[in-house]
Order: sequence, then structure tokens, then C-alpha cells
Amino acid sequence: MSRQVRKYTQEFKLEAVNLALKSPRISETAKGLGIPSATLHTWINNLKGKSVVGEKESPKEMGALIEENRRLQKELAQIKEEKDILKKAAAYFAQHQK
Repeated sequence: MSRQVRKYTQEFKLEAVNLALKSPRISETAKGLGIPSATLHTWINNLKGKSVVGEKESPKEMGALIEENRRLQKELAQIKEEKDILKKAAAYFAQHQK
């Protein structure tokens, strides 16, 4: 019986580490994400001690990237909300113009 190896994206790994570091129990975070806690511990240790596999950025740079990613996600959400408001306004004015 062969074991299936799961591949995770760098973004997923970084977000998982970030969540784990903010949470009181790493094992609960891992369970919530559906990954083994040993895997999450490995990612945390890799990020703290050396660069993440396949990446050349230092942990400090990774933290900056995570923060930038969060900022961009918030900005995107705001822009989507503004777009939805404008769509509704355009539909309203189009309906009342007739």
C-alpha cells in the first residue's frame, strides 16, 4: 500500500505558519487546516532557522511578504466592494433614467 504525498503551495505554508504562530496551540491549527501537526512544526522550524525549501528569502523577508500579501488581500476586497457598489448604482440610475 503506497502512501500518497500531498504537495502544498508556498503561500499555504506561509499562511499556515502565520496562523500557528498566532494561535495558542499549533496542533489545533494543524487539525483545522487538515495537515499533520508534525508537518506544521517542520514548516515553522524551517522558517525560523533557515529559508523555506525552494525559497531564498530570509524569515524576515518572508514576514514582510506575508504582511504585504495581507495588505493586498484587504485592498482587493475593498476594490471588489467598491465595484459592487458602483454596479448597483449604475443599475439604479439606468432604471430611473427611463
